[in-house]
Amino acid sequence: MLVRRPQVRLFRSEALERLSHVHPATPMLLWAPVVAWLLWRSVVVERLEVATVIALGTAGLIAWSFAEYVLHRFVFHLTSTSPCARRLQFVMHGIHHHDPDDSTRWLMPPVPAMAGAAALFALARISLGPALVQPFFAGFVIGYLIYDYTHFAVHHAGVRTRLGRYLRRQHLLHHFATPYARWGVTSPLWDWIFGTTGDAASPPRPNRLVGR
Repeated sequence: MLVRRPQVRLFRSEALERLSHVHPATPMLLWAPVVAWLLWRSVVVERLEVATVIALGTAGLIAWSFAEYVLHRFVFHLTSTSPCARRLQFVMHGIHHHDPDDSTRWLMPPVPAMAGAAALFALARISLGPALVQPFFAGFVIGYLIYDYTHFAVHHAGVRTRLGRYLRRQHLLHHFATPYARWGVTSPLWDWIFGTTGDAASPPRPNRLVGR
């Protein structure tokens, strides 16, 4: 019988430690009402045309895809030069590479997710204004949910489709073979564009990224 090794503890505080583990239902319960509220306001309160809502929502999806690539490559894998920075990097993402089988850490904890969402919403509101930001950010959050549950699925090994198996293989190669590449979890689009597919034709480029 297989015995699951103990989970790696991140915090001495029991409250903080609990917050670092995420139940699979948490992201959907937290963010689905936000998406519904933003779309409702877009149509009922702001009276935007359906075509406008769809266009801005699609733009939000694409924006999330790019944000996913940038965050994974340049934030989660940034070289840490000081003890505090190394600690922060490990808490943010290093723990997942250290113990990729811990299913309670396959999804982003709600507290940092909400903090990041608030900052990104504020930036998007400055750029788009109070009305147009709502369908855009609804699409952005939908993209985030797709990312979270894709990440959960590829580690859970419950994928059955050809696309699911492809994404699982790409992500596990990032973990165990090419930690300098394959930053996209939900799509290889930006890896293709920026030449970080990890293939022989695109060898690793010198940078300040770490593999864990």
